[in-house]
Amino acid sequence: MPPSTPAPANQRNPIAVLGVPFDNITTADTLKLIGEMIAAGEPHYAATANVDFIVQAQEDVELRRILLDAHLVLADGMPIVWASKFLGNPLPERVTGSGMIPQLLALAEERGWKVFFLGGTEKSVALAAEKTRAQHPKLQLVGAYSPPFKPLLEMDHADILRRIREARPDILLVAFGCPKQEKWINMNYRETGVPFSIGVGATIDFLAGTFKRAPGWMQKTGTEWIFRMLQEPKRLVKRYGKDLWVFNRVILNQWWRLSIQHTPPPGPAAEVRPDPSGNLLVRAPNRLGATEVQSASAEWLRAVECGNVLFDLGETVFADSTGIGVLIRLRKRARERGHQFFLVAPRPPIESILRMMKLEEFFPIQNSTAGARLLIESAAQASPVNSSVNQNVLQLQWRGDVTARNVVELGALTESELAQSMPGMSVVIDLSRVMFVDSSGVGLMLRFKKNLQRRNLELTFANPAEPVRNVLRYARLEEYLLGPKK
Repeated sequence: MPPSTPAPANQRNPIAVLGVPFDNITTADTLKLIGEMIAAGEPHYAATANVDFIVQAQEDVELRRILLDAHLVLADGMPIVWASKFLGNPLPERVTGSGMIPQLLALAEERGWKVFFLGGTEKSVALAAEKTRAQHPKLQLVGAYSPPFKPLLEMDHADILRRIREARPDILLVAFGCPKQEKWINMNYRETGVPFSIGVGATIDFLAGTFKRAPGWMQKTGTEWIFRMLQEPKRLVKRYGKDLWVFNRVILNQWWRLSIQHTPPPGPAAEVRPDPSGNLLVRAPNRLGATEVQSASAEWLRAVECGNVLFDLGETVFADSTGIGVLIRLRKRARERGHQFFLVAPRPPIESILRMMKLEEFFPIQNSTAGARLLIESAAQASPVNSSVNQNVLQLQWRGDVTARNVVELGALTESELAQSMPGMSVVIDLSRVMFVDSSGVGLMLRFKKNLQRRNLELTFANPAEPVRNVLRYARLEEYLLGPKK
């Protein structure tokens, strides 16, 4: 069974800031939760998201999905904490990777956890390992490797995975820079088998001493970004200027969308009951705010653990950042368990919030429970690959998301269907039923394109949805895989 996230020690619900579900926890809670992940022994990954990260995720569909699917999302920036307060659902504190990782290394030395450093330059990772061993002589630092610098899809993933598997760490710190490190982790964390993986960015340089952190008072006041900008003005001035403009604008938009909602008096409590088709039906309350979800979210989580859930929003006219954060958590937990989670009949105020947070593509949405039931039944019966031969064209259709979860199965099924191909035929893979691909999916598309070229077969990928095209665009493979945009 796929891994599920241990529940945070304090049971606080996540807070959605610009559609990113930040875990509502402190540094102490974070370290405890990491310990529970390591004890569970299943692979998990975490992301530390700052303002620049969130701004990138507004446009990069794959990065946004990685944040939505992460087992732990930490607010690595005071502006995010301030924004959560402004939105009315405050996060307790900033939890930075550069501040938390030294504490994690000390805890790893104490608990006997094994640690692997991946990324950075050869010089920085070697220095970081040397200084870490000097500071923590009993720490089991079982690897420190800087692979050759290459684009994500050209890296020697097999060699990196071999090194990690042989070392068998409990903690993997990946320093390729954002978003490359997050995309690498998402592609490979299941294959590594490491209980806890996290992208750490410049933290390897901080450990090595090749890059200095801001003074403590700047870290506490949220002005560390000024220190960073003064260190690398040519690279960071333009980026930070764009980040602040976009972040402030979209935060104001989220505040406005949430504040203009009609706030009804409390209505009937949420209800969970079996659906006639064997699914679970959740009747959401008219208010999906922090107070309401605090009392009901545990029961809702138990529901998605048990099976498919139809979450009826037909009576809901109000949601805040916590309510949206809980919906994201429920959808994520359902995906981890291989269950379906549908939002049913959301009213215009809720639909507007989901669009503003760019979440309408993350949630399957249906206008009625009957429509959701039909989709669940058809999904259970449908094959991920359908094929037909029309004259001299072999037509395949992929269905569902194409991600690291299923690329091996989808690749094998596609290879089986390609056995029908003959010299001189062309192959078309229809993507109209694919709503999302990640970098693993792009790698699969690239592999088939090159393999069929070697067999003198022409391959065309047709009818991609915009989220699929977005991922290919960020991988700089849109024209190669799809041809010129018409």
